[in-house]
Amino acid sequence: MRYRSFGKLDWRPSALGFGAMRLPIVDGDSSKIVEAKAIKMIRYAIDQGVNYIDTAYPYHKGNSEIVVGKALKDGYRKKVKLATKLPVWLVEEGKDFDKFLDEQLKKLKVNHIDFYLLHGLDRQRWEKICKLDIFSWAEKALSDGRIGYLGFSFHDSYKVFQKIIDDYNKWTFCQIQYNFLDVDFQAGKRGLKYAASKGLAVVVMEPLKGGKLAELPQAIQKMWQKAKAKRTPVDWALQWVWNQPRISLLLSGMSTLQQVKENVQSANLSAVNSLKPEELSLIDQIREKYEKLVPISCTQCKYCLPCPQGINIPRILDIYNNAKFFGRLKKAKSSYQSLDKKASSCVQCGQCEKLCPQKIEIRKWLKKADALLSSPDQL
Repeated sequence: MRYRSFGKLDWRPSALGFGAMRLPIVDGDSSKIVEAKAIKMIRYAIDQGVNYIDTAYPYHKGNSEIVVGKALKDGYRKKVKLATKLPVWLVEEGKDFDKFLDEQLKKLKVNHIDFYLLHGLDRQRWEKICKLDIFSWAEKALSDGRIGYLGFSFHDSYKVFQKIIDDYNKWTFCQIQYNFLDVDFQAGKRGLKYAASKGLAVVVMEPLKGGKLAELPQAIQKMWQKAKAKRTPVDWALQWVWNQPRISLLLSGMSTLQQVKENVQSANLSAVNSLKPEELSLIDQIREKYEKLVPISCTQCKYCLPCPQGINIPRILDIYNNAKFFGRLKKAKSSYQSLDKKASSCVQCGQCEKLCPQKIEIRKWLKKADALLSSPDQL
């Protein structure tokens, strides 16, 4: 395993971190984790040198932390740094900070969390928890040893990102969405540079944009074939992230043991500044092509669920994207018609848009999806 630097800390993280957001599940129900498989995957990664495990309070409808805690038994806890996140959107009063942290410690069956993040910060959430005196609480949690270091994950504009960093001088790390499509999205490359300039470690999430960069329409297949080095699309995307010296590690949400093995192999071959100028140029060209082909930037994080009307929003957006991306309208219409609730059931309440970290205009896209997938018209 290759190891990198982590901001100002005297600790070296594995290039690959295990993100416990997309563990194997039963019957498409994210709350029903296949525990034996998930534990095997996590422990395999650790045995291969992965030393950073990331989970969060809402992952798998609250069950990810429980399974991660089980995976870290039998001596595995001592081999890794454990990261989880405070669900700031659920915090209503100051005492909730302790309530959630103490609940997470019990679920994980640990007495401390190495890296604790304020989850999914944006301008409104930051303003809310600042009013609830998050700073005083954080100092207490750090001093009593329940958490080792404080950081945050982020979904908003660069300007907000910069403000959050500047508002508190004891951040150790941050977590941003970053991949070769999202160079200028949210914190983006500017945020990466700014955080690093302040001595923060930068953890990257969504290096494959929710799996989108693993998909291959024919037009993009042909472009990858131009490269002299032969890699899978997944490996190209991961190596692009690892190529950058300011990044401490990337998180991959893996659903199968095979994915873990492939990502570990990629991590073992990673290095800073390893991509050639012509390879970086090709990736720039592929970025431009992807942006033209994929209409909706949904990463399938499922934060928008549950919908009050029972609409499977991520599934519908994925069906629509695939129809446009691959040009398979007939298959997309068949998949759409098999759903219990169509996009036409949307009552425009807007709850999903308030929760979406990508700031997608979900109501607008649901209307477009229903118009396309319910009509006899061709693309």
